[in-house]
Amino acid sequence: MEAMKITESERWLLSFYRVSEINGAQFFGRLAKNMKDKKIQYDLTKHFADESQHAWLWTKCLGDLNMDPINVMESYQDQYVAAVGLPTNMMEVLAITQVFERRVIGQYGVHRGLKDINPYVAATLDLIMEDEKWHIEWITQSLKEMETKFTKEVVISTLKKYHEADQAVYEKTLKEHGEHLKELMDKKAFKAW
Repeated sequence: MEAMKITESERWLLSFYRVSEINGAQFFGRLAKNMKDKKIQYDLTKHFADESQHAWLWTKCLGDLNMDPINVMESYQDQYVAAVGLPTNMMEVLAITQVFERRVIGQYGVHRGLKDINPYVAATLDLIMEDEKWHIEWITQSLKEMETKFTKEVVISTLKKYHEADQAVYEKTLKEHGEHLKELMDKKAFKAW
């Protein structure tokens, strides 16, 4: 593949993706290490490995483009705690993760759909989105199984609460990082995100 140039705004966005994947890997690694439920531990460990691999893929993509990652201090999911507080049980952890993973795959899909997308970025998105589909599947199944303990209504209301928090975080992200995102919004990379 030929290393087509990307703009500084695109470099920032790939770096933002990268730090979010790093934070996801760290979070799931800590959870998986101490998880008592063996089935969830199994899936969390895979999820942790995927997130770590995704961070590497974004690092490699930037390297293939002859660019270093930008030091992004705050990831998207870092803002969740301020918006909604810490999850208090595994059902809440999975619910907030489900909302986040849907946001991620939606954003990646919109980004992938750009007509003039860099081939390195497109290839990286293709690889990562396959894993993201599985993340949504295993969490959906686990939440369904948790309905017997928490009730279906509680799971649904928890998902709704986190979806509303996610929307607030999304709007805040657009406001705070508008200088980096304007060009991408003009290209429609952020319209559906």
